[in-house]
Amino acid sequence: MTPSRTTTCLLLLTVPVVLILCLMAGPAGFGLPDTSTLAGRALLELRLLRVVTGFVVGAALALSGCALQAILRNALAEPYVLGVSSGSSLGAALTIVTGLVQLTPLALPAGAFVVGGLTLLLVCLVSGRAGHYSPNTLILVGVVASSMLSSLLMLVLALADTLALHSITWWMMGNLQATSWTLVLIVTVLIAISAALLFSQVPALNALLLGSETARHLGVETRIVLPLVLGAAALATSAAVSLAGCIGFVGLIVPHTLRRVVGANHRRLLPAATLCGGAFLVVCDTLARLLFAPREVPVGVITALSGGPFFLYLLLRNHETHETP
Repeated sequence: MTPSRTTTCLLLLTVPVVLILCLMAGPAGFGLPDTSTLAGRALLELRLLRVVTGFVVGAALALSGCALQAILRNALAEPYVLGVSSGSSLGAALTIVTGLVQLTPLALPAGAFVVGGLTLLLVCLVSGRAGHYSPNTLILVGVVASSMLSSLLMLVLALADTLALHSITWWMMGNLQATSWTLVLIVTVLIAISAALLFSQVPALNALLLGSETARHLGVETRIVLPLVLGAAALATSAAVSLAGCIGFVGLIVPHTLRRVVGANHRRLLPAATLCGGAFLVVCDTLARLLFAPREVPVGVITALSGGPFFLYLLLRNHETHETP
């Protein structure tokens, strides 16, 4: 067995253990709640729902980041680079401000998902006209779209009342307090569809690491594969954002780290990123629950504090690499 395969097997064994440990961790101590009481059973269900939500969201973000880093050929790429996060945030904010969120719990994720998907469609249409889905064009159009949508979001925040402003702000910081198992199941199905599409494109992703021109010479239909991968990555990202809000850097940290551990072959990298991304976010959420107990901070704060320095490290290292004669 090769070292990379051995490492992958170790990850498969380690991730369930990490999830169980996080499930047992709580502000009152380490261990499972007393299920003989109604309160204990309710607490265990809340913890289990939170762990499942964290794993699903983290897996989606890491999977999307892994795919985007391949097609954009940029180690600094992550799921929010195409403006999907800003679009989803705007959709969620509009849902809260207009009062639609009071009609049904599904209104918030639905609004975030629809606007996030429309944002991706706009970015792809503009990029296709300007540069035929070239990495630089996609990134530039995504940055412009993100900036414009963020400005619209600031306008919505400025016009919102106090209660809506608090709800929008808390959602934007990211949290894993899902409202129901039904909502988690719907999002999980959407993410599973995205994962199936991305796993089916493993040979194309490996070829795209060499560049679009080389991939075309190897028989990859880039005009079909690139929109398909972009759409699948955005579907997973917008579904995750619609469930848990804006949680950054998971799609940057996990794929980049695992690429050094299991290698660049997406046949192993994609499933490893999916598993470890879920486990990573669950660990971050556990820290968010425990570090300032009995108070709780949004999990997005923990991922930002860990991802910010990591991003700067990658940026400086890439800069030094390009300057090396």
